[in-house]
Amino acid sequence: MRRIDPATPTAVAIEFQGRPVQARDGETVAAALLAAGETVFRETPVTGSPRGPHCMMGVCFDCLVEIDGEPNQQACMTLVRDGMRVARQIGAGDIAPPSEPAGDGL
Repeated sequence: MRRIDPATPTAVAIEFQGRPVQARDGETVAAALLAAGETVFRETPVTGSPRGPHCMMGVCFDCLVEIDGEPNQQACMTLVRDGMRVARQIGAGDIAPPSEPAGDGL
């Protein structure tokens, strides 16, 4: 993958798997990672098969990553921001239980 537009818009520094990646302001995490040569974004829960972006429009969920410690984030639907930490999602991301509502519990 490579970017079509050779212009150099504002650079945004993100991190993927602990290494720096240069992204462009306004692009998605998936676009930035693909432009950096990354094709494996997650591993499936059952077999550990590698997966990467497929549809690039939020339908297939093959681009799930962990962003700033939060699992199950769609890389194709999330815009980069400076300092973002992205990690490959291994298996099913843990989903925290909903927090208890405020009040007296009655």
